Amino acid sequence: MTSPATSLPTGPVAAIIIDRLVAALHPSHLDLVNDSARHAGHMGDDGTGESHFSVTVESTAFVGLSRVQRQRLVNNALGDLLSSRIHALAIKARAPGER
Repeated sequence: MTSPATSLPTGPVAAIIIDRLVAALHPSHLDLVNDSARHAGHMGDDGTGESHFSVTVESTAFVGLSRVQRQRLVNNALGDLLSSRIHALAIKARAPGER
């Protein structure tokens, strides 16, 4: 399946994030940024270079949902990654047509 991503960081954790979000939310837009280099040496940096991310995801799954409900859908899609491999995740979740 081709991802609707415009920005794809490389690495195993990034690949899992993209795969899970595509499978769960069928996004029309997905942008994932690896912010880990900006946090090197800080708390939560596990040395892998894949501990801090920002994601922008646009999906019809978010239509009519609050910001919190949208973030919960993203968190549910990522599940165990948030407790084991991702220290920080900034989420921008929008429905089609929103900015």
